[in-house]
Amino acid sequence: MFTDGGIYLGLADEQRVTMTLAMANRHGLIAGASGTGKTVTMKVLAESFSDAGVPVFLCDIKGDVSGLAEPGARSDGMEKRIDRFGLRDFFQYRPYPVTFWDVYQENGHPVRAAVSDMGPDLLSRILGLTSAQEGVLNIVFRVADDNGLLLTDLKDLKAMLGYVGDHREELLTTYGNVSAQSLGGILRALLPLESQGGELFFGEPCLDIMDLIRTDAEGHGIINLLDCVKLARNPKLYATFLLWLMSELFERLPEAGDLDKPKLVFFFDEAHMLFSDAPKLLVQKIEQMVKLIRSKGVGVYFVTQSPSDIPDSVLAQLSGRIQHALRAYTPAEQKAVRAAASSMRPNPAFKTEDVIQELGVGEALVSLLDENGVPGVTQRTKVICPQSLMAPCGDETRRACMNADGMDRYDAAVDNESAYELLERRREEEESRAALEAERAAFEKEKAAFEAKKQKEADAAEKKRQKDEERRQAAYEREVARRKAQIERQVINTGSQIIKRGLMNTLFGGRR
Repeated sequence: MFTDGGIYLGLADEQRVTMTLAMANRHGLIAGASGTGKTVTMKVLAESFSDAGVPVFLCDIKGDVSGLAEPGARSDGMEKRIDRFGLRDFFQYRPYPVTFWDVYQENGHPVRAAVSDMGPDLLSRILGLTSAQEGVLNIVFRVADDNGLLLTDLKDLKAMLGYVGDHREELLTTYGNVSAQSLGGILRALLPLESQGGELFFGEPCLDIMDLIRTDAEGHGIINLLDCVKLARNPKLYATFLLWLMSELFERLPEAGDLDKPKLVFFFDEAHMLFSDAPKLLVQKIEQMVKLIRSKGVGVYFVTQSPSDIPDSVLAQLSGRIQHALRAYTPAEQKAVRAAASSMRPNPAFKTEDVIQELGVGEALVSLLDENGVPGVTQRTKVICPQSLMAPCGDETRRACMNADGMDRYDAAVDNESAYELLERRREEEESRAALEAERAAFEKEKAAFEAKKQKEADAAEKKRQKDEERRQAAYEREVARRKAQIERQVINTGSQIIKRGLMNTLFGGRR
């Protein structure tokens, strides 16, 4: 509960335990075994930040945090707790301003991001790519940028992978070698992400990160509630979304330095899912984001069963500690208890390691930073009760919140022209050109065959004409020769008669 400029978390030896609001962006850890009260503590903090005008982003893993949108239910037990914590004068059963989000678009407004916004480096870490595959993915993104091809959804990315594979010989001298094995490895790595719902997460309209940093008309911070009941069963997509979210905040928000209160606070419930079987490079990326995002005025709180669920490199960045009960039935659990106790500032009044195992439901060992950033002495604290409903909210309340929060512009998916459409158009144009060229070639072939046939017919006609001409010429020459011979015979005959007549004249003197 936000009161007197701080967050009233609970009572320790009848003294109030308060979180300094200016230290809230130093991050924190809420840990404890199942059923020890972690969710109630998370709700109390979320309500308090909202009352202080700080927007909250909260992951609802089990579906029981949505009760923030409805007022709490009066009961004898609640009334006793109100009096015990001295809240009677200002406690009220009330709802909080909640915006519901859901990657799977079932219990909240859709949450979408563009593949290009994710970037090749973060995507490579999430997919667990090798260095060679990461290099190829960088080439794919670079080729897309250079050709004005926007990577919005997974079909865009797969289309670009196909395009680069088809043109890798042409791209070799400009971008470097692209092996078919690396392209195949990237496609295989995309399959789990796609099957877990990546085709819903990657798309448009993309979530504007600034829509998470809002207050209502009365100045209360909006609690952005991500429904993770289904998402939690798909850890790769869960990690993809959360890392993208932090990366976007880091990119978009300016350096803030030390503020009176955070700009935004994250609560990552079941945080161990971020790190289970996570590649080393992915853990390093999370560690980097947790380190750097503090300077942007953003606080991050991991909620998990045991501090050992969080890698040491990340755990070292979590200054505020709220440790609920841990059970130590096995050697591994005993080791986890000792590790949790050693990470908190000792209290001379008790042995932390023993008290962790004795805590009841709603109790926690709390060590928070004071106004100078110094960790406070660990205190055994009874956590106060939330003002909103302890159970999930009803469907009508959820629908009413979604209708009134002004985020309905994200509800309808938009498939704008991007890499897939442009490459498909290019492919269709190339196919059309190829079909046209084939048609033209067939026409030219048919034309050539027709002209060849005509030429052949013309040649045959010419040959026939020449033969006919030759025959006519031969006939003519034969006729000429015949006539000539005939004339010659006539001449000879005529000459013979003349000679004969002359001879007769000579012999007979003109007498017969």
